Amino acid sequence: MSGMYLNIEEIRKDFPILKQEVYGKPLVYLDNAATTQKPLPVIRKIEEVYSTINANIHRGVHRLSQLATESHEEARKTVQEYINAASSNEIIFTRGATESINLIASSFCKSQCRPGDEIILTTMEHHANIVPWQLQEDNTGIKIQVVPVTEKGEIHLEDIEELISSKTRLISLTHISNVLGTINPVSDVIKLAHNYNIPVLLDAAQSVQHIPIDVQSLNCDFLAFSSHKMYGPTGIGILYGKEQWLEKLPPYQGGGEMIAHVSFQKTTFNELPFKFEAGTPDYVGSTALAEAIHYINNIGLSSINQYEKHLLDYATRKLSLIDGMQIIGTSEHKSSVISFLVGGIHPYDMGMLLDRLGIAVRTGHHCAQPLMEVFGIEGTLRASFAFYNTEEEIDILVAGIEKVAKMLS
Repeated sequence: MSGMYLNIEEIRKDFPILKQEVYGKPLVYLDNAATTQKPLPVIRKIEEVYSTINANIHRGVHRLSQLATESHEEARKTVQEYINAASSNEIIFTRGATESINLIASSFCKSQCRPGDEIILTTMEHHANIVPWQLQEDNTGIKIQVVPVTEKGEIHLEDIEELISSKTRLISLTHISNVLGTINPVSDVIKLAHNYNIPVLLDAAQSVQHIPIDVQSLNCDFLAFSSHKMYGPTGIGILYGKEQWLEKLPPYQGGGEMIAHVSFQKTTFNELPFKFEAGTPDYVGSTALAEAIHYINNIGLSSINQYEKHLLDYATRKLSLIDGMQIIGTSEHKSSVISFLVGGIHPYDMGMLLDRLGIAVRTGHHCAQPLMEVFGIEGTLRASFAFYNTEEEIDILVAGIEKVAKMLS
């Protein structure tokens, strides 16, 4: 399958939630940047694990524990292959992209930074890539430097280079903005940073399900993403880190599994990747995430990317024809996210009335309040597309916006 030849009708059959109605209207689900719906193979995999091999992993000698352990570690290899990491030791299971970023912020600043050292972020970051660093400002005395965003919703390399100094210890930025849809020039950012021997953390929560990612080719030092935004279960995510970096960093949490030996005199820590995985892992979630990756691979990321780009272009054209339409984020390099305002209508009012028409969009600041301040707004409506969405659903969205706008004008 490729591009426009995806069999969307067949794909939609795999997502039972899409068949339901909301307020008597067919569900039009356009909130995929918040979370994606789950295909039947993922749902069934969760049931299968609990029904057949549920047992705590790594420490058990009995058969069920061995099977669950094999399933969990096979999932780690599946993730490794998906992002082309050099080793499965570089794949750390976390509770999501947020915890992955918190892990790096804590362990990196604790071991690699002194008071006055600087971390560079961009204005378009999700709160999950701002607040952890602010906590470290209080804890370790680091300082945050912020790259500005243009009116189109882009960042410029020269603005990043201007902020780099002898005190810069790390650059952390989003791959794709959850508000603007902007695809940042991360390869160029990484090359620039490495010219100054500065490591880079990528927040890939909005990219890993839309475009192919090869961490060895990108040469990023760390990368974070969540399962639930890529058709997998909630409550599990990934931190990728180059092995040499993960070896340097201290553990983030303490407890079972991350230890080699414990005494009241001294505790030594486990080898990678277990050093960063305290407690019982979500082995059901990891196995279901692997199933989601297999599902994505079966369709093909390049095909997904082509089709979603078509949906983005189609929606942009159609929405632009609506009176009073203002699209926030107009970069030429975008993923399948459109944030917008219509006239003077409050996003919440528009979103609530669209919901009554069966249309699910996100309203508010999208956990990106500093970005909203740049554009001088409190929030937007946001429509975000996945490969199971259709042109017909976009037409329903457009008609819904026009209907609501007429009601509220």
